[in-house]
Amino acid sequence: MTVLQNFEKTVLSEVCPVGEAWMCEVKKGQYFRIVDLEGNQAVDTLFISAENPEERYSATDTLAMNRQIYLEKGTTLYSNLARPMAIIHDDNCGRHDTLGGACSCESNTVRYAHDTYPMHSCRNNFMYALAKHPVALKHGLNVRHIGPNINFFMNVPVTPEGHLKFEDGISAAGKYVEIQAEMDLIVLISNCPQLNNPCNAYNPTPIQLIVREAAE
Repeated sequence: MTVLQNFEKTVLSEVCPVGEAWMCEVKKGQYFRIVDLEGNQAVDTLFISAENPEERYSATDTLAMNRQIYLEKGTTLYSNLARPMAIIHDDNCGRHDTLGGACSCESNTVRYAHDTYPMHSCRNNFMYALAKHPVALKHGLNVRHIGPNINFFMNVPVTPEGHLKFEDGISAAGKYVEIQAEMDLIVLISNCPQLNNPCNAYNPTPIQLIVREAAE
């Protein structure tokens, strides 16, 4: 695993271990970069307004306003109040999913087998972070603040019949996506632990998270 060097004006640079939750605040104008360190790792991400936690990322508003089903460089991420939350400023992966949702114990059971119920999931990560993380406690967040998420680096093709498929990822080691905040944001991530489909190449790996100030 190669961890990238810090940028100039870096505010934060951390590695999120395999299958764990991660949370931080990103101020308006700052850049937030997610680096897929080893490749083919899905990163389930929630964006919540730090000023008004009832305002959060909306997949439906984002897809409708951008008129496309995948997120890519230049895409504006909209809230449930139809306000711009962030812009995908830079991206060398290609596209990202916001239709597939987050894995859960329940969805694992339905999609795979009953004995997968106890397996770790992104929804469990979200719930744990919202109950324990200092950022969540500071803003009074709880399970009600889990909404539609983005699956960065995840490949979810839509078939001609309108079905979703979980396919092998299109990312690779060192690929990244960088978001510029359009408002003060709370970022909640589950570094996806899924082992039952190819979204993580059946081998979840660490990611790097970088927050930096804009260049003057």
